[in-house]
Amino acid sequence: MSSKNSVTTVVAAPSKEALSHFSKRLTFETDCWDVWDAMRSKSPGFVLLDVRSPELFSQGHVPGAVNIPHGKITTERMAEYPGETLFVVYCAGPHCNGANKAAIRLATLERPVKEMIGGITGWRNEGFALER
Repeated sequence: MSSKNSVTTVVAAPSKEALSHFSKRLTFETDCWDVWDAMRSKSPGFVLLDVRSPELFSQGHVPGAVNIPHGKITTERMAEYPGETLFVVYCAGPHCNGANKAAIRLATLERPVKEMIGGITGWRNEGFALER
């Protein structure tokens, strides 16, 4: 049952390496469904940051998100949150690197951070509503 194609030409990593890789990815990212599920509680355990511009935020954002554009993430701005606060960041979607820029800024400030993969695009693809 050996067939060579663009998927099988590169051999899959050994299971132990795959386990390590995929487990580690979950320390850096979460998905839209998990955020939606957590945000339904009164205490999700993180602050959800929409790191897009205020204009885009006002056009529609994930319910419960706080708007802090990635360029505005500073020591002074983040001082209102305890140091151990976990931040989950998102931007427009896979075509946007604003969430990565925000994650870098937060990590530089030694703040725990994860990215909500998919951003607004992923949120809408899951069928979840935006808030205005």
